[in-house]
Amino acid sequence: MSKDYYKILGVEKNANQEDIKKGFRKLAHQHHPDKKSGDEAKFKEINEAYQTLSDPKKRAQYDQFGSDFGQYSQPSGSSGFEGFSGFNGGFNINMDDLGDILSDFGDSFGFSNRGGGGQRGRASRGRDIQVVLSIDFIEAVFGVEKEISLKKTIKCTRCKGEGMEPGTTVITCKTCNGSGHIVKVQRTIFGNMQVQMTCGDCGGEGKTFKEKCTACHGIGIVNELVNFKVKIPAGINNNETIRLSGNGEAGAKNGQPGDLYLKIRVNPDRRFERDGVNIKSQVKISFSQAALGGKIEVITVDGLVDLKIPEGTQSGRVFILRNKGVSHLNSHYRGDHLVEVIVKTPTNLNRKQKEVLKEFGL
Repeated sequence: MSKDYYKILGVEKNANQEDIKKGFRKLAHQHHPDKKSGDEAKFKEINEAYQTLSDPKKRAQYDQFGSDFGQYSQPSGSSGFEGFSGFNGGFNINMDDLGDILSDFGDSFGFSNRGGGGQRGRASRGRDIQVVLSIDFIEAVFGVEKEISLKKTIKCTRCKGEGMEPGTTVITCKTCNGSGHIVKVQRTIFGNMQVQMTCGDCGGEGKTFKEKCTACHGIGIVNELVNFKVKIPAGINNNETIRLSGNGEAGAKNGQPGDLYLKIRVNPDRRFERDGVNIKSQVKISFSQAALGGKIEVITVDGLVDLKIPEGTQSGRVFILRNKGVSHLNSHYRGDHLVEVIVKTPTNLNRKQKEVLKEFGL
C-alpha cells in the first residue's frame, strides 16, 4: 500500500523545502528512539518520508507513482532507496542538506559535526588586532607616514612555523596512519553513522615529531615587539578605520595571519573646524577695515594667504578660498576653506571719536 509521505510529515502537497524540513525536524525530535516517548518505527517512517520529499527527483517520482515508485524507476533488484538501510544498520545521508537539522539535535543526542576531538596543534587563523592611532589635524588633511610599535605573535623563525625543533625526527602518526583523520561510529537521530573526525593525537597533521621547537614550544608562533611603518591617506577623518590585511596575530602552525585594524583619532586644532572636505575658520577685522576694505592675512593648512576685504564688509560674511580644504580620500581634489569675517566693534571711544562716528551716522 502506498504511503502518504506528506501526511506523515504533516505538510501540504505544495509545501516547499523549508516547510518539509520544519515538519521533519519537529516530528523527529518528538519520536526519536533515544527519548522516553520515542517510537523507533514511527521515527523510521518519518525519516523515510523526509528522505523522499527532500530530494526533488525522488519527490517528483513519488508524486507520479506513489511510495512504490522505486520499482518503476529502478533496475530489477533495486528498492529505489539506496542508502536507506534501516535504523539499526545506519544511513547514508546528505550531510550538507541536513547539517542544520543535525546541529539542532547534536547536543541532545551526542552527535558532533565540529571536527571531533583534537584540534590540538592544527593550523588556525591568527587573531585580528585593533589599535587606536592618534594623528594631528594637518596630518589628516595631507596624509602622513607613521611608525608603529606593536607587540604581537609572529611566525617562529627557528622552526619556520612548523613547531618542531630543526633536524628532529618526523614520525607518521600511528593512530591515523598519516591521514590526519579517524573514522568513528556514532549513534545519531538517523541511526549509526560513520563520522570522520580530526585525529586527536596528531591534531590533523598526520605526523608527530620527537622534539618540539625550543623557541616556540611547538606552537609555531612567538610574541615579539614589531616595528613597522604605515601610510595614512590624505583626507582620512576622525574615527575612520584602516584595515591592514595579514598584519594581525600570526596563525599557529603556519595558519593564516589575522588583520590589523587602525582606528584613527584626529586631534582637534583650535584654529580650524572640519566640515566634510571643507575647512572652516574665523578671522577678526577692525571696524575701519570692514568699512574701508583692504588686505589681511589668513592662516590656512597651507600657511598664510592674503585675503582681500571689500569696502563695507559686514560681520558674518563668508569668503571662500578655493582648493585650500581637505583632500578627497584617495583623490587629488581638495575642498575649500571657508573664512567667516567677524567685525570687532570699537569700545572705550573718546568724545572726538564718538562725534566722528555720529557725523557718518554710524
